[in-house]
Amino acid sequence: MTTGYTLPVFACASAIAALHHLHQQPAHTVTVSLIKPARQVDLDIEQVAKIDDHSAIAITRSDPGDHLDLTRNTPVWAKVSLSDSSAKQITIEGGEGIGRQSDRQAAIYSYAQELIEVNLRPLLQSNESILVTIILPEGTRLAKRTSNEAFGVVEGLSLLGTTGIVQPLIAPSQLEAYQMQIKAKAARFNSLVFCIGENGIDLAQKSGIDPQRIIKTANWLGSMLVTAGAAEIESILLFGYHGKLIKLAGGIFHTHNHLADGRLEIFTAYCARLGLPQSQIEQIFNCSTTESALNLLRKIEFQEKRTNLVDLVYEELARAIDLKSQEYIYKYTEQKLRIGSVLFDRRRRIIKKSNNAMLLLSDLC
Repeated sequence: MTTGYTLPVFACASAIAALHHLHQQPAHTVTVSLIKPARQVDLDIEQVAKIDDHSAIAITRSDPGDHLDLTRNTPVWAKVSLSDSSAKQITIEGGEGIGRQSDRQAAIYSYAQELIEVNLRPLLQSNESILVTIILPEGTRLAKRTSNEAFGVVEGLSLLGTTGIVQPLIAPSQLEAYQMQIKAKAARFNSLVFCIGENGIDLAQKSGIDPQRIIKTANWLGSMLVTAGAAEIESILLFGYHGKLIKLAGGIFHTHNHLADGRLEIFTAYCARLGLPQSQIEQIFNCSTTESALNLLRKIEFQEKRTNLVDLVYEELARAIDLKSQEYIYKYTEQKLRIGSVLFDRRRRIIKKSNNAMLLLSDLC
């Protein structure tokens, strides 16, 4: 199988080539230190040219290897400009095709920033400062085929990821790799944090959780929970987007939509359980997504001046997620674990922490 690399790696390679060109050291291949994993790789540069005496631009092509990925062959540009700024030696910004978060900041996350910093800093003179602008000419078009907008990223793609190697989220071999991580970490920790995807991982780290305790589960939550039980982990914090974790409240433990959905049905059932009137229940049931159902619930709360309606619904959902997860693990392993859950919305705002989650967070942060 051919190894594929994530978008941040190609953005970094383009930036390295542009900087070399500014230094009168043209290169058609550059070496990138991936950091995670600790490996160096050589990547081809498609084009590189000076714009003027103070700036250059280089282009690579995204190659995810043998994995299915909509960014295959996407051109990744990096413009490097000499800067007069003395406050910061390397400044990174997003150009066209890079998504924007709700605060209008470029969706260039911590791994991508670290990658560029670590690879470019040794190439700079002590008195040099640069501005690195990452551009994805096809980013706006491709973003329409992703779930970026559901997580509050608009107008383009994210430079998201925690590793330089593309990890297929559907291959059985990847599930085995994730399970091996659990077994390895079980020897070091008695409490772990499960995140379905990169958005959860990024937010969990920003919330102060030890990155060494975090494990990506993709959609295999059931298998991962059982593996943790068999490894005799004492507790697990589920940290995820509410539109995914809500499935667990309905007893669905493989969260891929192709296998099972039921999110709105589950959401509606818990709203009904709290006594919302029939007319509102029907409106919630007819929403297109759990995000729109949440926003409708917030609207009802505001209009009726019910200050705790959203909190009550999500308190019940979070409690059910914890309980059903604990029961699921016990069913297959006869192990009793404490499960806590943290649910966030598409803007990466935490909606609810279960009671168990608040207890676990005090030890995890």
